[in-house]
Amino acid sequence: MPLQSIDNIRPMLPEDLDQVIAIEREVFLFPWSRMNFADSLTAKYFCRVLVQEGTLFGYGVMMNGPDEAHVLTVGIAGKWQKKGWGQKLLGHLIQHASQQHLRAMILDVRESNTGAANLYKQLGFLPIGKRKSYYPAMCGREDAIVMELIL
Repeated sequence: MPLQSIDNIRPMLPEDLDQVIAIEREVFLFPWSRMNFADSLTAKYFCRVLVQEGTLFGYGVMMNGPDEAHVLTVGIAGKWQKKGWGQKLLGHLIQHASQQHLRAMILDVRESNTGAANLYKQLGFLPIGKRKSYYPAMCGREDAIVMELIL
C-alpha cells in the first residue's frame, strides 16, 4: 500500500491497547505486557499509533528525557511490514523529538534484528554501545546494540 494513503498517525488511546497488544504478540517473541503500554500512557510518554481506514497496524512509544528521547518500542503488524510504515512512524518520532529541542534520540535493538538495525542506520542512527544480555532470548539472553541519532 502506498504511504500517501495513510489516514493518520495519532495519539495512542487506552481503547487501542487490545489491538496494540495483538500486534506486539504477533511481532515480538518476548512482548511487552498490556501494563507496560498502560503505564506508558499514564506517564504521558509520546505514544502513537498508525491507523489506516480504521485499522490500527502499528505503534511507537518514546520517552523524553532532559536532553534526549529514548525510543522504547516500535511495532508494525506483519502484513504491513517492509512497506515503509516503520520508517514513516520513526520519522514522526524524530520530528517530535526535534520539535522538543532535544539533542539526540537513542534506542536499543537486538543484535540479531538486522532488519531493524539497517532501518535505523538509514535514518541516521549510529551504534554507540552495547547492553550485554539485555534482552531475553530462547537460549538465555541477547545483547542489545545502543544506537543514537543526533538531532
